[in-house]
Amino acid sequence: MRETLPRALKKLIAFFDQLPGIGPKSAARLALYLFQTPQSFLTDFGKTIGELKNQVKACSICFNLDDQDPCRICQSETRDRKKICVVEKVLDVIALENTGKYDGLYHILGGAINPLAQIGPEELNIGPLLARLKTDTKIKEVILATNPTLEGEATAMYLKKKIDSLGKNLIITRIGHGLPLGADLDYADPGTLIQALIGRRRV
Repeated sequence: MRETLPRALKKLIAFFDQLPGIGPKSAARLALYLFQTPQSFLTDFGKTIGELKNQVKACSICFNLDDQDPCRICQSETRDRKKICVVEKVLDVIALENTGKYDGLYHILGGAINPLAQIGPEELNIGPLLARLKTDTKIKEVILATNPTLEGEATAMYLKKKIDSLGKNLIITRIGHGLPLGADLDYADPGTLIQALIGRRRV
């Protein structure tokens, strides 16, 4: 029973219980597992968590996370700078990078338009995206890779209108093939994501 646990374990379980996808039982298992690990591991684990905010930065260009700004992807000379893939979150970048089939740049919106959750265009990184497209003459194609959910589709349609209004005749494509309606990119397997990239369509 929770009442029989020491205060330190209760506190640790309560912290884990607040994490997404972790319920009370999983939180308890994680806490007990950490208790059984060597002190050296716990010390390193705690130090890593404590330094997380100081060591990790959001890229000022694409909003990806890295320990340097601009991030490695934005600085890389081997990326195809004619393509920019617009995604909702950092996990989507990780998923697409794991396919090994995309060599362009990224832009992370930080979510999707969702009026019910009071998330409008102003709450997302849409302004910086439009400014980037307006000034960067190398970009020729914008891949809208928001999730195929109602919110993701609404965000993609909004972005298309805004990008078209720039008057730069950019190619705007939308991933779709291989991804079922309602799916999230970070849950899709690499093969599905590769097909989604290959089968992107103009919008």
